[in-house]
Amino acid sequence: MTRLKGGAASAAAMLGMVLVLAACESVDLPVDDGASGAAPAPGSGRAVSPLDNPDGTKPGLAPLTSDADRSKARDLIEKVATKGRGPKTGYDRDEFGYAWMDSAPGGIPFSRNGCDTRNDLLKRDGEDVRNRSGSDCVVASMTLHDPYTGRTIEWTKSRATTVQIDHIMPLSYDWQMGASRWPKGKRQDIANDPLNLIPVDGPTNSSKGDSGPASWLPPNKGIRCSYAVRFAQVSLKYELPVTGADKETMLRQCGG
Repeated sequence: MTRLKGGAASAAAMLGMVLVLAACESVDLPVDDGASGAAPAPGSGRAVSPLDNPDGTKPGLAPLTSDADRSKARDLIEKVATKGRGPKTGYDRDEFGYAWMDSAPGGIPFSRNGCDTRNDLLKRDGEDVRNRSGSDCVVASMTLHDPYTGRTIEWTKSRATTVQIDHIMPLSYDWQMGASRWPKGKRQDIANDPLNLIPVDGPTNSSKGDSGPASWLPPNKGIRCSYAVRFAQVSLKYELPVTGADKETMLRQCGG
């Protein structure tokens, strides 16, 4: 064996140490979410795919980006029935119970847990949630990754209207598509069902009104397929049809 002496030995030792340090240095690797193989979209927070959230108990509305997921989305939307939109005659918000009641009778998630629906939804989707002093229910502040705009909102109760709870399938739309003939208990269910509810940017929600997908879609194009899926999930659960134009628009958001 050849031995290194003096300066040559010292240089070799230093080179060895450099190689060891380089091997130990951390390397940034792609994130694999274990499902689609893609990293969560920026600003999505803890958002979950609607395909993996059929009861609405998980947070957010994550984008559907893989061909397989978008194909599943189209298959789901295809099941939705269509009909023309009926008259708004007789519609009143109170026909769906008082706002954010905790006593909807149909056994929907979060019902009768001691907290009103609005606060349940803020807790479901918010991060760094803080309750009002002395309350186990009332949310005082939180961070919301708004799916409709892609923005992050630092929300406090003192500025309550900056975040609103959207009915994905608007209650007036429900009324016109058949809910006017339902028993009141069923209307209370759809008004408080977490599957039909999502906290979003207040002004953006106000711009939606009672529009269906053919007339209004979230400004954030990345979640439009997910929005269409959630609209379809509510439609199918409550056996409410959508208009032909709305269904066509929903399919188109998912590549159909």
